[in-house]
Amino acid sequence: MKVHILDDWFDTLRGLPCFARLDGHDVTVWTDHAEDVDLLGERLADAEALVLFRERTKVTRALLERLPNLRLISQRSAYPHVDVDACTDHGVLLCSKMPAATPSYAAAELTWALIMAAMRQLPAQMAAVKAGGWQMGVGKTLRGRRLGLYGYGRIAKAVAGYAKAFGMEVVWWSSDEGRARAAADGEAVAASRTAFFAQSDVVSLHLRLKPETRGLITAADLAAMQPGAVFVNTSRAGLIAPGALLAALNAGRPGTAAIDVFDSEPLTDPADPLLAHPNLIATPHIGFVTEDEFDLQFADIFDQINAYAAGEPTHVINPEAQPYG
Repeated sequence: MKVHILDDWFDTLRGLPCFARLDGHDVTVWTDHAEDVDLLGERLADAEALVLFRERTKVTRALLERLPNLRLISQRSAYPHVDVDACTDHGVLLCSKMPAATPSYAAAELTWALIMAAMRQLPAQMAAVKAGGWQMGVGKTLRGRRLGLYGYGRIAKAVAGYAKAFGMEVVWWSSDEGRARAAADGEAVAASRTAFFAQSDVVSLHLRLKPETRGLITAADLAAMQPGAVFVNTSRAGLIAPGALLAALNAGRPGTAAIDVFDSEPLTDPADPLLAHPNLIATPHIGFVTEDEFDLQFADIFDQINAYAAGEPTHVINPEAQPYG
């Protein structure tokens, strides 16, 4: 099959063990990011299978109309960036293996790194010493402080384990069902939503972005946080009401935000008001960006291509589309 892989920005996949699973296919790897539909249409004109790098490129009806040879889109996890109905209308099968019971430890580890970086002022301290300024301020010890985790899922539970190892108190908030599961597991659930935000030294989001969670975190939630508190988001920017985080930082509640996700990605404008804010610590959506995580995820993605080529597609999202032919 003619397989095109999009958005492998550092040409990482060819160096991973999983890439050997594409032996026998005609593979093209694109190492830049293109958004123009006409340009993508030209690049992918001969593609029979398209590999998506998470949510970096949107697959729209307009794009699919330009790809007459496309028969398969192979990816992993959720697919809010793919127009599934349009795929079906164009006879394109979407195959996407949903994550197993294990969490993304890469995302959990980055969350913890951001918490430590914010609490100990690591970016500013490193900049100060490199500039010859030595110490620039006084950080905070984690032990004895409270971590509020919003969302009772696999990644949040991994982060909770790190927090407890560091001697932090962990408190939870989630949907009614999530809070019930947390309580049944013997975990501490905040007395109220307001108390969760107001009484946590660190609040970290761990939710999927879907219609019912979009804009879930409001300006009032952030305003309830302490001036010295830290807000962390390694999930999705859309979980926060538009403009609310920037307004909150400008108002001083919370005092610091540490985030890995933005409304528009890739965000490359250093003058962006949120990115440039002095109280923001930011990473460029690298929660899942490790060699280990890539090899795990793309082994599944490439296996889906081979299963399709063998006439037995797996993890099919839209079986009503023509599976092959």
